[in-house]
Amino acid sequence: MGVRLDADHRVKGGRSVTSTMPREGRPAPDRPSPGMAGRGSARISAALWRRTWLRATLTLSPPLAWFLVIYLASLLVMLVTAFWSVNPFTNALEHTWTLANFRELFTGTYLSIIGRTIAMAAIVTVTDAVLAFPVAYYMARIATQRGRQLLFTAVLLPLWASYIARVYAWIVILQKDGTLSWFFDKIGVGPVNIGYSNVAMWLVFSYIWLPFMIAPIYAALERIPDSLLEASGDLGARNWRTVRSVLLPLALPGFAAGSIFTFSLTLGDFITPLLVGGANSNFIGNVIYANIGTANNLPFAAALAIVPIVIMICYLLGARAAGAFRSM
Repeated sequence: MGVRLDADHRVKGGRSVTSTMPREGRPAPDRPSPGMAGRGSARISAALWRRTWLRATLTLSPPLAWFLVIYLASLLVMLVTAFWSVNPFTNALEHTWTLANFRELFTGTYLSIIGRTIAMAAIVTVTDAVLAFPVAYYMARIATQRGRQLLFTAVLLPLWASYIARVYAWIVILQKDGTLSWFFDKIGVGPVNIGYSNVAMWLVFSYIWLPFMIAPIYAALERIPDSLLEASGDLGARNWRTVRSVLLPLALPGFAAGSIFTFSLTLGDFITPLLVGGANSNFIGNVIYANIGTANNLPFAAALAIVPIVIMICYLLGARAAGAFRSM
């Protein structure tokens, strides 16, 4: 039986194959071809692939621009404002350059406020470090996976509550006839009233910033290989010697990171001194707050606000010199 073919078919190997050649007078079907947009995207991708610095620049430019414009620019404006003054009669801001605000910082009153704030920040940092290390060690080296999750929840749970709510809860605990006084009275010690004092601020600060110390110490301890602890035991070191010679040096970056949080946050806080410390507990934060609001002395508030920045710069340089950031 013969095979009938038309102009678009031909026989090859016993099969009928449709010809790809168009009929005369009929246009060939359009084939997809890359457009200008596709070729442009390919060139851009190739350029970004070859130039890693260009990829990094495009990725980091938006956050860096935000950092420069919002953060550094505001610090620069604050620094400039610190050299201005307020007219004592009209209470108007005068844009005249003066060092009077900085000279006032070195008077006895403000030097004592600065010293009191630094001392409180240092005491809170040491307290949190002492409290955080055993908790972080248990979480990182001893606790089971489920126990670690429960402890993490317990450590981070207070951060879900409002800062003001936690401070007021401590006011109820520490005030006269509060929970702490009731407890000591029940066990026969007698009523205790430590509310609205520096001791109360120390307790509240230590409680509020403790999670910020536990988390970085835990991260540092978790990275320590078990082989180092086993080697220390094989060499005859007892538990305390292992902690002192192996764990603490290797966990130093975690202590440094946690101390940056606790020290800087205590240094600039003004809510706790106002609510817990009482009227006589003047710290840098609430003095700045008073000069911005009640006293309406913005230049002096700006000059005093530079003090915590300078203190933190010196703190970071000291931590770097001590080698706290080498393994970060």
